[in-house]
Amino acid sequence: MADRPNILFLMTDQMQGRVLEPDHPCRTPNLDRLASMGVRFRRAYTPNAVCSPSRASLMTGLLPHNHGVLEVIHCVDEDQSNIRRDKPHWAQRLVEAGYRTGYFGKWHVERTGDLGFFGWQVDGSTGGKLHSSYKRRALGGSEPEPRYFIVRYNEGPPGYRRTVHYGVVDIPPEKRMGITTGLALEYLEDFVKGSDPWCCFVSLNEPHDPFVAGREAFELYDPESFEPPPNWYDDLSDRPGIYRKAGELWAGMTEREKREAAACYYASITEIDDQFGRIIEFLEESGKLEDTIVVFTSDHGELLGAHGLYCKNFSAFEEVYNIPLIISGPGIARGAVTEARVGLHDICPTLLELVGLEPFDVPDSRSFAPVLRDPSGCEGDFTRGFAEYHGTRYKLTQRVVWDGPWKYVYNGFDYDELYNLHEDPYEMANLARDPAYGDVVRRMAGLMWKFVRETGDHALFNSHYPILRLAPVGPLEEGGESGA
Repeated sequence: MADRPNILFLMTDQMQGRVLEPDHPCRTPNLDRLASMGVRFRRAYTPNAVCSPSRASLMTGLLPHNHGVLEVIHCVDEDQSNIRRDKPHWAQRLVEAGYRTGYFGKWHVERTGDLGFFGWQVDGSTGGKLHSSYKRRALGGSEPEPRYFIVRYNEGPPGYRRTVHYGVVDIPPEKRMGITTGLALEYLEDFVKGSDPWCCFVSLNEPHDPFVAGREAFELYDPESFEPPPNWYDDLSDRPGIYRKAGELWAGMTEREKREAAACYYASITEIDDQFGRIIEFLEESGKLEDTIVVFTSDHGELLGAHGLYCKNFSAFEEVYNIPLIISGPGIARGAVTEARVGLHDICPTLLELVGLEPFDVPDSRSFAPVLRDPSGCEGDFTRGFAEYHGTRYKLTQRVVWDGPWKYVYNGFDYDELYNLHEDPYEMANLARDPAYGDVVRRMAGLMWKFVRETGDHALFNSHYPILRLAPVGPLEEGGESGA
């Protein structure tokens, strides 16, 4: 058991993948250093752009239609969006192999909160007894009330709650996200003393909206110096109408406010970087970093003003589907950047392979361990991706397919989308209804049906009923039984 590598899993919530690009204004010195020790994936994506479905996919290696969590668990009845407990999780496999495991921070995978059942021996999840006890100690018994130096609210239409959009507060990160990292460090100090391999999962709620950061981190940024991305001013005229409708809430934002929102978001990520840096530094000083697989990623991204939108849910743009992913550790290439397209759910079989355990036999995901060992030689085998969205609160069907430069979005509620990401990285030109790209649309739709059929998405595959024939080609383009 002792010769298996340890695992440190660092996770954020709602972080864009592109903030790790070298020319990006967001400051992440510790994550940059981690990337220099491992492999950074520029084309990593989430299989679902909301929290619970994506996190359940990470744990099981399954797409949402197979693990059962189709939307966030806190907004549906107790008999809906429940994870299928007969589906194995990779932490369970680790425990069977003799690992000590601990989970700290945001869970949001499923509703029972029974982390022990899913393979996590130490339950330090937010709101649990261990986390709450540590929080009381760290805060001296009472949680401070934030005072805002800068704040903007989401307001209207009448009847909706007034909520914070972004702000700068007087509470230092040690008393916010630092509660989770502090608790994780307390247990890591015990883990590293033993001879058994361990897995420590640290999950922060940030930089999820509202974008809140402390004054020190915010003052590292000059909002006026930001170069606005071209899609800030996209009128969405050739995109689904629901995108335009959702964007009406922020239509009145000034450019200064957009810049402040971005600065608060980046400042929050800088605070995250510092907190995760504490953990990496501890492992280095303990002499355990070289024996540890370190994974850094996020469950999904954030629109951050792209196409006039914030948050996620509506739209399938890269800002919400492209996620950060860095992996370092024994046997993994150092200082490599790869274009390999891999999914959050693919981490499940990859980790199991890296520690010498048998991956789950499922068609939904596959190990990308070969890319970690030989990024330039193997990235050509990873050019496709697939994601699914079932709606959250508002029910709608969306499937996303990537193949080389092409991205196809099947919208079961409106007309589809097609983008050439090499020529149009900000997704300003929807080519789906241009007759010149008809063959590409049909080929990409056929690829969608291939993923649907092979992963057993029966509800969508059996959509032959006349009024449900909304795709440019039908399921039988890839074979299979007809349905109704």
